[in-house]
Amino acid sequence: MSSETVVQACLDRIDEVNGDLNAVFQIQSEAALTRAREADAALARGEVWGELHGVPMTIKDSLDTAGIVSTGGTQGRADFVPERDATVVSRLRNQGAILLGKTNTPEFTLSFETDNLVYGMTNNPFDLNRSPGGSSGGAAATVAAGGTAFDIGSDYGGSIRLPSHFCGIAGIKPSAGRVPRTGHIYPFGGVLDSTQQIGPLARSVDDLALLLRLIAGPDDIDPGVAPLQWYNPEAVDLSSLRVSFHTDNGILTPTAETARTVEDVARRLVSVVASVEEARPTSIEQTSDLIALYFWDGGAAVRRLQRDAGTTESALQRPEAILNAVELDALITQWYSFRSSMLLFMADYDAIVCPVNATPARLHGPDMDDLSGFTYTFTYNLTGWPGAVVRAGTSPEGLPIGVQIVARPGREDVALAIAKRVESDFGGYQRPDL
Repeated sequence: MSSETVVQACLDRIDEVNGDLNAVFQIQSEAALTRAREADAALARGEVWGELHGVPMTIKDSLDTAGIVSTGGTQGRADFVPERDATVVSRLRNQGAILLGKTNTPEFTLSFETDNLVYGMTNNPFDLNRSPGGSSGGAAATVAAGGTAFDIGSDYGGSIRLPSHFCGIAGIKPSAGRVPRTGHIYPFGGVLDSTQQIGPLARSVDDLALLLRLIAGPDDIDPGVAPLQWYNPEAVDLSSLRVSFHTDNGILTPTAETARTVEDVARRLVSVVASVEEARPTSIEQTSDLIALYFWDGGAAVRRLQRDAGTTESALQRPEAILNAVELDALITQWYSFRSSMLLFMADYDAIVCPVNATPARLHGPDMDDLSGFTYTFTYNLTGWPGAVVRAGTSPEGLPIGVQIVARPGREDVALAIAKRVESDFGGYQRPDL
């Protein structure tokens, strides 16, 4: 197919479903089709712009896109047009990708419900009464509905993995230090710098591997990114891997179908990998206590960002309580002890298979405010380890159920290789009836 054909098909699909989903904004129809025609003409001349030559994409609205309104979900930036792309956007464009539009995100990405005062609430393509998750909810909904080839999201507590699970697609949170966050609405820096990563969402695991390789590496701006070695997922010897799995993190027991999906994956892996053991890190329950780190400043950082953006009206709820120095020191000490304990557990394993969340996609409303079920993803922001998600089951309501595959720091290849095998065995992405 020509690039023009594919771009037009995506634009048509967005037009078809966006009224229900409320997921894509700042749609660049004319510019995208013009660029697609240029891509086709270049290819006819034998010119190849890169590995994504003529491929359509959308980008989460928390990432800056030059010349296109980039709100970050906050009212003060409703008309903000950045002069330069976020690093990851620039890298994708330089590889030939064509931007179709921006996908919805909660204000400053700080919610598991994708809703804001600029664009409103995004719905799940499998059930419009349910959330697509957050904060990359618009991205996941659009990818799942077939409106784009891929999107780039951010993950501060599960914001790539949860929407991938809720919407039945593939996604990966890379290792801390893998991908630059330059140009993201919630900037690098601060006590929790190592917990936030940028990564891709797509319909196949192979696409994740390609995209992550293209956006990774230092940009000489983000001080938290290092030149980590990249390992090829296709070179992973599955038969040498030691895998642990658990269905319950000791904080909130998942639905029976969620647990069964993880168990089914573990059973299937028995004949593929070196060993599969049911084992849960002994310190994992501390995740529930350590979430307090996300609120240690009583919302001071968010208020600063709102002032800088010119935001005077906000629906974002942040706690006012502030930890004193003694309490913060104790919590940080516990955090690093937790990280050390988790590393000791991983000395015996190459990967962990576990739930992404305690439930499949939740209904809009109060259910989205209970953070206990989201601890399955928070754990691996606190460690900084890579985690991939791929669909492996279906709930009685017909909702996708994903599994989370976590690997050691810097070993995205292992997580992706196992995820690809799970995708092959269980079917992966399935198109919603929308």
